[in-house]
Amino acid sequence: MSIENIPLSKILFLDIETVPIKEHWEDLDDEFQKLWDKKTEFQRKDEFSPEEFYYQRGGILAEFGKIVCISCAMIDKNQKIRLNSFWGEDERKILEDFNQMLLEDYFKSNAVVLCAHNGKEFDFPYLCRRMIIQRIPLPSILKIHGKKPWEIPHLDTLELWKFGDYKHYTSVSLLTKVLDIPTPKDDIDGSEVARVFYQEKNCGRIKEYCEKDVVAVVQIFLRLTGRDLLKSPL
Repeated sequence: MSIENIPLSKILFLDIETVPIKEHWEDLDDEFQKLWDKKTEFQRKDEFSPEEFYYQRGGILAEFGKIVCISCAMIDKNQKIRLNSFWGEDERKILEDFNQMLLEDYFKSNAVVLCAHNGKEFDFPYLCRRMIIQRIPLPSILKIHGKKPWEIPHLDTLELWKFGDYKHYTSVSLLTKVLDIPTPKDDIDGSEVARVFYQEKNCGRIKEYCEKDVVAVVQIFLRLTGRDLLKSPL
């Protein structure tokens, strides 16, 4: 089935927000600091110290970061976008609640497909790694081992936009601009999530930002598949 023919009610759109596992570099134990140094050596080269790079990128790697929000969107039979977010300071609870949603009757009885922007490179593997670290069984929709590419129920709006160009990255913000998709004004961006989480302790603000992103992903998918935009719930 082509993506244009996938019923919109069968797609679960999602976006995650992540932060470093510890607020400060010095909060990591010596072994973690050494492992971070080794893990990021090639990326940092001589431009950044391990400490400087941790403040910039600590939330990007699942081994050194954690999830503070998962925002999900689905399109109902009335063509309305419905949102559901799992967020807060307790990552394990966030992941358990998200997992529980995927075990509900609707998701067990319907061939639902996941969709995210850069999901195949970031959101989906990050979710899997953090669930394993937190000792939470993976839901079947995230299990890809042994499956052929066309058997994996994952869509990626970045992959759709690349058209086979593996070196090309385009942000959600840029895509909404060039595709003429109206979006609410954001008061933060991804680089500020860790500060808002640790210093402001304002998880609600992160949730609002994450929900805006997942609605944008819905609209981008609609544009890329030749469908009309839907009214935003935000």
